[in-house]
Amino acid sequence: MLPIHHMIGNAPQPVAPFSHAVEADGWICVTGQMPTFPDDPQAPLPEGIAAQTTRVMENLKLVLAGVGLGFEHIVFARVYLTEFKRDYQEMNQTYLSFFPPDKLPGRTCIGVTGLALDALVEIDLVAKRP
Repeated sequence: MLPIHHMIGNAPQPVAPFSHAVEADGWICVTGQMPTFPDDPQAPLPEGIAAQTTRVMENLKLVLAGVGLGFEHIVFARVYLTEFKRDYQEMNQTYLSFFPPDKLPGRTCIGVTGLALDALVEIDLVAKRP
């Protein structure tokens, strides 16, 4: 089965050459989302890690909804932080607010030296159709 490449009309414009999500055999790999605004991609990024994490999670929600899924379908997430020591705890608090405490996906969190658009956080996902 060939992969299905999804571009979601109301999701943020890609900041590089990629599909918002690629699906194969019911598995959906969601490209890392940035804290950009879907309706104004030129707007400045939100200030601070909590606001950027919220915007990233809302963007992920848009992509998932565009393929008929929600956060309950997430199997695994990868979080990338440019200021790991400073932002890890606050990012976690914000991230946790999007999930029931007993339904957290698997996750890896990685400190990186930089992200596109000088963002503080980027998150990508793997989801599975029921």
